[in-house]
Amino acid sequence: MKATQRDYAQAAQKAQGKLRIHLLCGADEAGASAAAKKLIGALHDPGERLELTGQDLKSDPVRLVDEARSTSLFGDARHILVRASGEEALEAIKTYTELADRGEADNAWPIFIVATAATDKSRTAKLLVKRGDALVAVFYPPDLRSVTGDVRAMADAAGLRLNGNLAERIAHAAGLDVRLAQSEVDKLALYLDASPQSPKQAEPADFDVIGASTEEDGFMPLVNAALSGETRKLPSELRRMREVGLNAVAVALAMERRAAQLAVLASKMRPGEDMKSFLNANGVFWKDHREVIDQLGKWNGGKLERLVPRLAELHRNLLANSQMAELILAQELAQIARYAVVRR
Repeated sequence: MKATQRDYAQAAQKAQGKLRIHLLCGADEAGASAAAKKLIGALHDPGERLELTGQDLKSDPVRLVDEARSTSLFGDARHILVRASGEEALEAIKTYTELADRGEADNAWPIFIVATAATDKSRTAKLLVKRGDALVAVFYPPDLRSVTGDVRAMADAAGLRLNGNLAERIAHAAGLDVRLAQSEVDKLALYLDASPQSPKQAEPADFDVIGASTEEDGFMPLVNAALSGETRKLPSELRRMREVGLNAVAVALAMERRAAQLAVLASKMRPGEDMKSFLNANGVFWKDHREVIDQLGKWNGGKLERLVPRLAELHRNLLANSQMAELILAQELAQIARYAVVRR
């Protein structure tokens, strides 16, 4: 079964509990992760969570089916969450499906795989898309319009009524990351003591109190310095990251989202096209136009193809080495900034 970020929840609900394996792939890692959280939350009894990486499964393809058929420590329900890149989980999924087809995985625990740098054209997706016990959901890079709509839905669910362009402001401040946007909405609801039973009106001034300003306190200036090749500006941005306590993983995620956005825009661009009209038509926030135009000029198709998996690998390294995360990120951003200005 195949779906997108717009209809995956309805597809899962329609399957009425028949799904055993969920592949959430595409360029929007934040959206895929948020979808995994939503699908897991919709389980009758999610139980204990077992987290695995793509490398875990690549080195031991049998582990996925072993874990899916095993019992939890206390004999309760469980689910499995895998974070992989590209085709890392392919052999493990192939092993699982072979056993499932022989009826040896009928009572297996549900599996959720968030696969960055994988698409619906990948071998992993093709292996699952026609199966009745599998869901393949593709998450495309978000644009401002779609995330703004998501913010409004989040606000409605939290009992918030958003005035004017406040939903758009929240979407932009979150860097189009629906997880960060949800966090901002949750903080705003807590600040106003809002709930579905007691809705509250939210004003821009309220968000000024609790929200992080992307322009001054967020991570996009650091992302732009690296992707625009501003090697002289980068050290001061890295220093600011340490001073204000920006999360290294959040910065890496913002890098991934911008790289995915650039890849989509580069594939749609036509020679001689008016760039501002083109960016407006593709949902790029007007304040980002200058940086996006500059970065499109520096990152051609070949360079972008190498950048996207490199950022996915950076993300995994940061998660695996949390104590060294700032140093790893600083070194990688310095290399990316130098590579941005290389014409090849």
